[in-house]
Parts: sequence; structure tokens; C-alpha cells
Amino acid sequence: MKVFGTMGDLKIGKYVIIDDHPCKIVSIDKSKPGKHGAAKMSVVAISLFDGSKHSLQKASDADVEIPIVERKRAQIVAVSGNSIQLMDLESFETFDTEVPKEMRSEVEPGKEIQYMVVLDKRVLLKVSSEE
Repeated sequence: MKVFGTMGDLKIGKYVIIDDHPCKIVSIDKSKPGKHGAAKMSVVAISLFDGSKHSLQKASDADVEIPIVERKRAQIVAVSGNSIQLMDLESFETFDTEVPKEMRSEVEPGKEIQYMVVLDKRVLLKVSSEE
């Protein structure tokens, strides 16, 4: 799901959709308004799905799409190669997902993991240290 906002509403650390990629904002530059127009804004953000860098340049009153981000927790049920089976700790739904390379050494059955749901896709965040 997504909602609409304006460029002026964006803040560092928040989320925005650029080129159909949900991204986390890492920097914002704003120019002063000119004699004949609104202030211009330049946003640099990192994709939540693949880590690629995206930029967006628009007037501060222009519309932008903002993704709805849900943070959730799950328990690791099984590990099989590069994928894991998770059980959501609220809904008890089970699902399979691929593990990013940097997290593969941390995943073990029984551990908790934090993830987020963005545009109907799941993104793993981190493995909890306590069990």
C-alpha cells in the first residue's frame, strides 16, 4: 500500500517511492524559492529491496508516493541453504524467504528475526540476539 504526500513532507530516515522502488531517504537538499517559482528539492535514497541508489528532483510542493511500511517479528522455523521458513509471531502465518548474504551466518532455527512488509514484499532487517 502507498499514500501520497508532498516533497516538503519528506525527512531523512523516512520512506519514499522512486522509480517504483520503495526507498529510505539518506539526504535532502532544498534550494531557496526563486522569483517565479517554488523551492526545488533534491532527494537521494537507497532502495529497500536491492540497496541501489535513487534520486528525485522536484518542486517542494510536488506530489510523491510514500509506501506504507509495517515492521513485524517472526521466528525462524527452518533453514535450507539460502532460504528460511519463518512464522509471524502475531498471525502465526508461515512463509519462505531468501536470506541476504550478510545475514546467513546469524540465522538458526528458534531465533527471532525482524522484518518489514513494503508493497506486499517482505524485507529481512535483523536477527534478534536473544532467543
